[in-house]
Amino acid sequence: MSEEVGFVTMAGPKSVGKAPEIGVGMLGYAFMGKAHSNAYKKIPYLIYPPPAVPKLIAIAGRNEDAVREAAQRYGYEGYYTEWKKMLKDDRIQLFDNSAPNNAHLEPCLAAAKAGKHILCEKPLARNTREAARMLEAVTKAGVKHAVAFNYRFVPAIRQMRLLIESGALGQIYHFRAVYLQEWVMPHYHMPFIWRLDKEVAGAGALGDLGAHSIDIGRFLVGEIKSVSAVTRTFIPERPGPDGEMRKIEIDDAFVSVLEFENGAIGTLEATRFAAGRKNYNCFEINGEKGSLSFNLERMNEMEVFWVGEQPKETQGFHDVLVSEGYHPFWSNWWPQGHMIGWEHTFVHEIAHLLDAIVNDKPVAPYGATFEDGYKNAVICDAILKSAETGKRMQIAY
Repeated sequence: MSEEVGFVTMAGPKSVGKAPEIGVGMLGYAFMGKAHSNAYKKIPYLIYPPPAVPKLIAIAGRNEDAVREAAQRYGYEGYYTEWKKMLKDDRIQLFDNSAPNNAHLEPCLAAAKAGKHILCEKPLARNTREAARMLEAVTKAGVKHAVAFNYRFVPAIRQMRLLIESGALGQIYHFRAVYLQEWVMPHYHMPFIWRLDKEVAGAGALGDLGAHSIDIGRFLVGEIKSVSAVTRTFIPERPGPDGEMRKIEIDDAFVSVLEFENGAIGTLEATRFAAGRKNYNCFEINGEKGSLSFNLERMNEMEVFWVGEQPKETQGFHDVLVSEGYHPFWSNWWPQGHMIGWEHTFVHEIAHLLDAIVNDKPVAPYGATFEDGYKNAVICDAILKSAETGKRMQIAY
């Protein structure tokens, strides 16, 4: 039986059937590998009944000691030091690519050819050319594919999407987004790591942070028609592992102006040089009938303003706690006011992908596909080209 607490019905047993198993093989075991592995382990008992039970078959990485430790720590049955060998494992149906950006292309192409469904971390690729090849491969193979733009699975952001779909905002006028961090500022003495290496990362703050804001803009407002931009690299050299100075060829920060196909205009800003900002991912949407505002550091809330619904003496934004049982995803969690965190976005995202795999449902429009990843890459490249040439760039897919 279910247990009632206040006005919220706590989830109880809904099914006695056995969910199918999906074998998972993961490439990469650091930050994103940890986040994804955590989600796989939570799904069977928190998303209940689960669409499928993830079975952690193997994890792959080049450093044998580190990947062996990761397999033991996260609960994978085994490990590989070569991803090509892992993809030959017939027990694996879902390939999770959580590796750095330069290891997205070839493994995903091979996984598609092997008939594996794919979840790839963002950005999908280092550039448009790579992203196009990856989209072509999964389309040809007929496998399910997703890019880990996990912020689509924040309850408040999904609630915003539903409000916009309902017409509650009317015509949308503005989208403005900032994504601010500080971890490469001089006082951190950050050496030349892979996220600062153009050959590995492809881009800097744009690909790491701005790609998220671009995806949210497309997810909530619509397709982007044109961009113009400025980029900056504030520290031109950093010490490499050998102590020698390495030239920095990626952006430390960018600012861009957007034009949407539906007539809305927008701005994007991302930097890793915003002192005091840890993971400040914020955006605001202004429409004919109201406005919505979000801050990831307060991810269980959103600010809302509805035109004409309050006495003029008290008109203004009001804070909405997005934690009710009727809000997106919350039926799987706790009574209202008992918060969830950043890591739970991956639970929602991967459960959505598993449902698409076992029940042959589309990943889009609520999940990001390789098509979304490709379009994101086109926009990122256009932003870099605009910054290089000083010209406004039209977006063409």
